Amino acid sequence: MTLTSFGPANRIKRSAETHPLTWRLRDDGEAVWLDEYQAKNGYAAARKAFADMAQDDIVQTVKDSGLKGRGGAGFPTGVKWGLMPKDESINIRYLLCNADEMEPNTWKDRMLMEQLPHLLIEGMLISARALKTYRGYIFLRGEYTTAAKHLNRAVEEAKAAGLLGKNILGSGFDFELFVHTGAGRYICGEETALINSLEGRRANPRSKPPFPAAVGVWGKPTCVNNVETLCNVPAIIADGVDWYKSLAREGSEDMGTKLMGFSGKVKNPGLWELPFGVTGRELFEDYAGGMRDGYKLKAWQPGGAGTGFLLPEHLDAQMYAGGIAKVGTRMGTGLAMAVDDSVNMVSLLRNMEQFFARESCGFCTPCRDGLPWSVKLLMAIENGQGQPGDIETLLGLVGFLGPGKTFCAHAPGAVEPLGSAIKYFRPEFEAGIAPVSAAVPPLARPIVVGA
Repeated sequence: MTLTSFGPANRIKRSAETHPLTWRLRDDGEAVWLDEYQAKNGYAAARKAFADMAQDDIVQTVKDSGLKGRGGAGFPTGVKWGLMPKDESINIRYLLCNADEMEPNTWKDRMLMEQLPHLLIEGMLISARALKTYRGYIFLRGEYTTAAKHLNRAVEEAKAAGLLGKNILGSGFDFELFVHTGAGRYICGEETALINSLEGRRANPRSKPPFPAAVGVWGKPTCVNNVETLCNVPAIIADGVDWYKSLAREGSEDMGTKLMGFSGKVKNPGLWELPFGVTGRELFEDYAGGMRDGYKLKAWQPGGAGTGFLLPEHLDAQMYAGGIAKVGTRMGTGLAMAVDDSVNMVSLLRNMEQFFARESCGFCTPCRDGLPWSVKLLMAIENGQGQPGDIETLLGLVGFLGPGKTFCAHAPGAVEPLGSAIKYFRPEFEAGIAPVSAAVPPLARPIVVGA
């Protein structure tokens, strides 16, 4: 895993003042274990939170910082924490870390867990203190075997040091932390599906309300946060709200820094911690180095497979939720993908929709039947066997599976790239429509549900 940090002129030195998530990283890419982590001011924020801050003050500090969820939805973290019940008689509460990173083209949480496992543990420890949760789970993507190994070792180190378990730091506060590896379902990235899976149930999303803050794991109040989100908490507590807000570029409505990346046929694919508000062009040209020789940028996605495609002229958009929304899509996970001029958009979309169709939990009809239908149509168009009206049907599915039309956000995310691809590259789809004389009548084409 590469994590480079350089600018157009000079190599930028990572520091605690500018790179709160990554300044502790080792140059050799090895994990930072407890002794080294503490030597680099690790757990100082936790000690401050336990010794000098009331639990409600921690919640208010995170709320004032403007920290938002880093998993893709971008919900304000402090507001989410504030939904947890204030009733002191509820003595069983849970904190869940969503580490089921299965968004295609996204690997930021993996880097944090493999190389800085104690940063996540410290973030969860402070969060648990604030939320009065006595037990936490890191729900980890099953394929992340190295992350599981490193997290389990770090948990044992923290226990031995008195940073997890009973009477942490002499405060009388108890917090147990467990690493739970999932069975490998994309839908577990949805917090209530994650909760069902953790309980040993089928990973279907739950109806909301009630929200997990009221009825979560085993019916108890539960807060679910993403890995990168929790890793921001120690720096906010240690260095304060004003400093954290100052990290973002002027014009950004999102505060702090963000792990951003670029993949595809770029010269320097990688992952970088950058301030919210940098432009897509800076990310693409100054950090990713632009396209490799012999390739041209055709399109790009700003934050994972569930975000809409953009064109090269959109690279000047600022990388924060509102900035990307201005050009018609979502920030998502912040890890961009470059599509080069050799790629056929129909084939790319067919591949994407096959993934999303396979990963549907099957609970609601629009998603269960609509996504395989889109795959069927895309396969026909890809093979030059599309018929007049197929593109309009695909656009109809984009509408039928859009926000508010399905039980959870899986299908809307799945069809967003499809709608944008047709918008910007419709001639490539039209090229796959067979002449009327050669088109196969609709009733003669089998409907392959679950393609």
